[in-house]
Amino acid sequence: MLPRTRTTNHRLTVFHLVQPVEGGVARVVTDLVGAQVLEGIRVVAACPRGTRLSSALADAGAEVHPWQAGRAPGPGLPGETVSASRLIRASRPDMVHAHSSKAGLAARLAVRGRIPTVFQPHAWSFDAVGGTTARVALAWERYAARWAERILCVSEAERRTGEAAGIAARWTVIRNGVDVRWFGTDETTAPPLEETILQLSRTPAQGPVVVCVGRLCPQKGQDVLLRAWPEITRAVPDARLVLVGDGPDRERLRTLASSGVLFAGAVDGTRDWMRAADVVVQPSRWEGMALAPLEAMACGRPVVLTDVSGARESLPPGHDRHCLVPPDDPRALAHAVGRLLTNPQLRDALGRQARSHARANFDVQDTVTAVSELYRQLLGLPQPTTTERITR
Repeated sequence: MLPRTRTTNHRLTVFHLVQPVEGGVARVVTDLVGAQVLEGIRVVAACPRGTRLSSALADAGAEVHPWQAGRAPGPGLPGETVSASRLIRASRPDMVHAHSSKAGLAARLAVRGRIPTVFQPHAWSFDAVGGTTARVALAWERYAARWAERILCVSEAERRTGEAAGIAARWTVIRNGVDVRWFGTDETTAPPLEETILQLSRTPAQGPVVVCVGRLCPQKGQDVLLRAWPEITRAVPDARLVLVGDGPDRERLRTLASSGVLFAGAVDGTRDWMRAADVVVQPSRWEGMALAPLEAMACGRPVVLTDVSGARESLPPGHDRHCLVPPDDPRALAHAVGRLLTNPQLRDALGRQARSHARANFDVQDTVTAVSELYRQLLGLPQPTTTERITR
């Protein structure tokens, strides 16, 4: 790989290739792009047209190009790779940043090390599948690591998983972050919870509220929570569960839902639901480091998590005794949630600790600064001074 010749006033250009276009990946990319534009970086992004992500990136100031790509590898991959290659060549970036397994596959095939490339898995593809598909995905990740100047993980656990799987890479870990000032404010932007629940269920709001935010899909494990819910309501009969989000499992999950379960659907913002919750639950089967628990903690809410990548690193010290359960274990999940619902003093204490922990450790400004510093390190560019960071 040959370094480019740059003048001192060279404007850094970064090309983001993105698929999927919803959920945590889209949020991370939107935060990165917005901060990079403000920093003076020329940001070019490619993702499927007509999506919320494409609009959000354009609003943030990126040059956005349509890249029609499916979420999973398939027969369209050769064409997707060729179109990615054309977009990258036309943009003449200094750095390519590929997000998640599909974009990581297409970008590394298109570039093959000719331009410094950062690949960010956002959770490993081989964790999401089984059998032959998992073996093929792992073989690809082992092979393609040579075409990434750096593999960027969002948690130490995600990095350790990659290393244990035999991926020989140059690693960097930069943990996910959220806007702790936005989620920590007391301002509301939506009707009171009671009014929203009345609209959803036609019955008055009552009792404690459990909120689960995420795409309705196998990864997020809402089916495990629904299997645990009858045991929870035996301990707390007036409890309500709200599933916030949409996705391919919506109808299947509705068939599993018992009394007291509400489907809020997709929402533009999750903060008001987080603030309305007594407990937030994230029963994922795999992650890199989920954003919803960080948002909930910034809102001062206790979070019950399954022990997947990033979960232990998300929680404040000592919270694993109360808030961490094995994945795919409805009984353990029911016990943890029920204990918090029946113990308001413990719940409030954990919430206060969670808020302080999120503000100290998961500020998105720290995340985006670290990513820009990584780019400059890989390109041999000087880091901005403290004064320059403040003025930006």
